[in-house]
Amino acid sequence: MEVFFLSLLLIFVLSVSVGLHLLFYKHRSHFTGPNLPPGKIGWPMIGESLEFLSTGWKGHPEKFIFDRIYRYSSEVFKTCLLGEPAAVFAGAAGNKFLFSNENKLVQAWWPSSVDKIFPSSNQTSSNEEAKKMRKLLPQFLKPEALHRYIGIMDHIAEKHFADSWDNRNEVLVFPLAKRFTFWLACRLFMSIEEPDHVAKFEKPFHVLASGLITVPIDLPGTPFRRAITASNFIREELSCIIKKRKIDLAEGKASQNQDILSHMLFATDEDGRNMNEMEIADKILGLLIGGHDTASAAITFLVKYLAELPHIYQKVYEEQMEIANSKAPGDLLNWDDVQKMRYSWNVACEVMRLAPPLQGAFREAMTDFVFNGFSIPKGWKLYWSANSTHKNAECFPEPENFDPTRFEGAGPAPYTFVPFGGGPRMCPGKEYARLEILVFMHNVVKRFKWDKLLPDEKIIVDPMPMPAKGLPVRLHPHKP
Repeated sequence: MEVFFLSLLLIFVLSVSVGLHLLFYKHRSHFTGPNLPPGKIGWPMIGESLEFLSTGWKGHPEKFIFDRIYRYSSEVFKTCLLGEPAAVFAGAAGNKFLFSNENKLVQAWWPSSVDKIFPSSNQTSSNEEAKKMRKLLPQFLKPEALHRYIGIMDHIAEKHFADSWDNRNEVLVFPLAKRFTFWLACRLFMSIEEPDHVAKFEKPFHVLASGLITVPIDLPGTPFRRAITASNFIREELSCIIKKRKIDLAEGKASQNQDILSHMLFATDEDGRNMNEMEIADKILGLLIGGHDTASAAITFLVKYLAELPHIYQKVYEEQMEIANSKAPGDLLNWDDVQKMRYSWNVACEVMRLAPPLQGAFREAMTDFVFNGFSIPKGWKLYWSANSTHKNAECFPEPENFDPTRFEGAGPAPYTFVPFGGGPRMCPGKEYARLEILVFMHNVVKRFKWDKLLPDEKIIVDPMPMPAKGLPVRLHPHKP
């Protein structure tokens, strides 16, 4: 009997050993080949993902990049992220290569969780869906449309501050920034403006956004399962909105150029086919994420730095009050007003350099190629990092110092300042984001000064930068 159990134990140990050996062999087989970049591949499936993520959780995502640049004496290195063999391209040369070779040598790539949360992308891929979206957006983001949005943004900002800031001694900035940008997105994308209607989407939307880039484990209580549940709820609500809009369009109560929802209902593909309701709902969802998440992070850190740097605040205040004093009572901001906010935008750019809302993004190698003398195999994932240039002293001298003058004149060298990406995949909503950030700046500084209640509040990057406690501030309203 003892021999029997001993035999079973030996078989079990051998099975586990063989299984682990095969797992390690398969993991390492993805990283074999001549002249690959230097680097470590970490554990099977996990790779170096935990260290990559944990440096962000600790508030210093650039540490993962700079530690390896120093260790390997190379601005391109191999690793394993999110279960995929990967190469990190750091520095301006890496940015230029990836941005310039979009859809030639590299293409966009998202984790599998994105495809699972957006069902319509299962019919093609999230990459193909993104290409379709980029063809739809120019009509919505053309200059004459953007000019028209400024007054709407200012109107929403005034309502937002009246509802959530005025007559309060203290506020939490990050949740309010998200509320403001989400309200704007609902108004401009779907003509939804009533606060109660916006609030119906707000909470489930934030659940969806927080679970989008997570390990796709579909079990009760996981962020991924909560994101899928929230996505299904929002999609059902959007379906009702789409059906109603179709009726309003048929009855002449809405117009084709009213907003991007109407535009999508009339848009056709190369074969003359209209999108179905699920496709439209998924695209509106994607726009809501892209149209408010990054801007709300930028706005939050703008408030943070203006609290910490009173001399910068004073210059912004003087510029904005000169514009405010030139307006008649009740007049809303217009395009000419925004063009006068040069110093304010330089300040916003310096905020996004130090705390980039978009930390970086993944690409996928479409074919084998060589970069900086290293071979990159087809199928490898490629990651570019904004911090690899934003916090690099060769690109920005004394990078930890807050200095808006970096953006005067010709500004930073090409491919060094990349808060919106670059090349063919530069964020198409860059100008939209500029407008909503500047409209917020105008409205907040003309009303208040403020102090941080937590001077040493921790910053977390997951995947965007955010204050751990939401950035509580004490408001000091200006005297009339």
